[in-house]
Amino acid sequence: MRRFLTPGWLGLHALAIVLCGAFLGFGWWQFDRAQSGNDRSWAYTFEWPIFAIFVIVMWVKMIRDERAGVKPAPTVIEEPAEAEVKREIIKRHEEEDPALAAYNRYLARLSSESARGRR
Repeated sequence: MRRFLTPGWLGLHALAIVLCGAFLGFGWWQFDRAQSGNDRSWAYTFEWPIFAIFVIVMWVKMIRDERAGVKPAPTVIEEPAEAEVKREIIKRHEEEDPALAAYNRYLARLSSESARGRR
């Protein structure tokens, strides 16, 4: 239970409370407008509380994930095996044709120079 009282979690709790309060307040405001004759506000009267429910659902999900020890997705995305296979095919083609290898090096140099020029 102490892990939910760290500064990061306290910030998330506060954010969830503020968002829920704001969304419910916006819903009440739209309800007042709808009662005064603005027909479009009836849709927003029901939409804003749904946003508040979404915040609560996500907040509960985050707490459950933390208690279950679910780790977030890795920040480094590994290349699929297909890219490695393509690199191997290109390498083999370059070994077979030295002119093609020289041309590919030339294109790579041009690409790196143009990338430096854009910065």
